[in-house]
Amino acid sequence: MAMIRTIAVGFDGSPDAEPAVRWAIDLAKQIAGEVAVVHAIGLLEHAAQPGMVAQLEETVRGLSQERGIESARVHWHPVDGDPCSALMRAASAPIAADLIVVGSRGQGAHSGLLLGSTSLELAEHTAIPLVIVPMGGTDPG
Repeated sequence: MAMIRTIAVGFDGSPDAEPAVRWAIDLAKQIAGEVAVVHAIGLLEHAAQPGMVAQLEETVRGLSQERGIESARVHWHPVDGDPCSALMRAASAPIAADLIVVGSRGQGAHSGLLLGSTSLELAEHTAIPLVIVPMGGTDPG
């Protein structure tokens, strides 16, 4: 298996996304890796919720400080498109992720579903390893 150097983690601000970011940061600390926090910006996000991207970036900074990782190892990547496509593109340059991490469900979570549409679609289509972190799961090892 190839060595993991860069971890892409999806972050939409949902309750399931924060444990995924914590998990990715904790793993990066253990392996001396980098974390690319990917936020997919939908077509109407700017109009519907101005300032949302900046708020989410600030949340990621707080999570990084909470987990005690150097800020230079956590990179914020707001990208256009749907979450699944954005995370799948993270496997290529410029991010070139070796691992994708997501929460089990995101903003569109429907109660009773084990996995959300993004985590399920990634599990079916990604070409690199995927970790789906359940709600409350923060220990990578």
